[in-house]
Amino acid sequence: MPDMRRLANNFGAIGLILALLLAVTYLPPDNSLKQARAGGALRACIPPSYPPLVTGDAERPGIDIELLRAIAGRIGLTLALNANDAIGRDFNPRNWGLNRAQCQVIAGGVVDSDQTRSFLETTPPYARTGWALISPKPPADLKGVNVGVLTLVSGLDRIGLASFLRAAGARIQVVRTADELAAGIAEGRFEVGVTEALLASRLATDRKWQVAWMPPALARYGLVFGLWKGDMTLKRAIDQAFADLAANGTIAAIMGRYAGAPLE
Repeated sequence: MPDMRRLANNFGAIGLILALLLAVTYLPPDNSLKQARAGGALRACIPPSYPPLVTGDAERPGIDIELLRAIAGRIGLTLALNANDAIGRDFNPRNWGLNRAQCQVIAGGVVDSDQTRSFLETTPPYARTGWALISPKPPADLKGVNVGVLTLVSGLDRIGLASFLRAAGARIQVVRTADELAAGIAEGRFEVGVTEALLASRLATDRKWQVAWMPPALARYGLVFGLWKGDMTLKRAIDQAFADLAANGTIAAIMGRYAGAPLE
């Protein structure tokens, strides 16, 4: 009798597996790449400006724009851009008012974190980012120091940064734009500024300031592009384009055109 029960349980398990496999055949197919090719364009949502990733300058449009154009070209598509000033307001792209009709790719400061991957597919990383400090003359410590903080990249840990700065005794003032941060430092209202690493590097290079990573306690991440969950055929095509562009030196050349001061 125990053998009969075991046999019945085995048949039941096999039946369940077969039912699940049959159900999978009724799932809608992933047509993301086919649809992109039918439309002739890779549609990307970007912030209006986030140098050096997105600049708004036709001659030097930014790292992300040049990468997206190169990727679209490898797939046989043109690039269509949709600027959205809601991008980066908070940690969750679902709150940015984006949808598949607007874009297939989200760019302009998407970081490769567990949180990002919980609601987006991600491409291979093309650069490393995190919080960085800029100043004409960095202080020995941050106690009592006026610090301007610009937090445009949504995936970086803003709460961790705020906790770190408060624990260090810094006087924090949040700013809204890179120009406001740079002006505050230049005019002496801030002794130092803190922002995303690539932007910090660009600002420091343009003004001959010093730039350095914030301490390792504040995490560092890869910069990526985001795609909608389930768009796997498009993701595989973009991943292959990334591999090709890395192998032929295109990514390195694009990064070199926008490289700022090296972070210590």
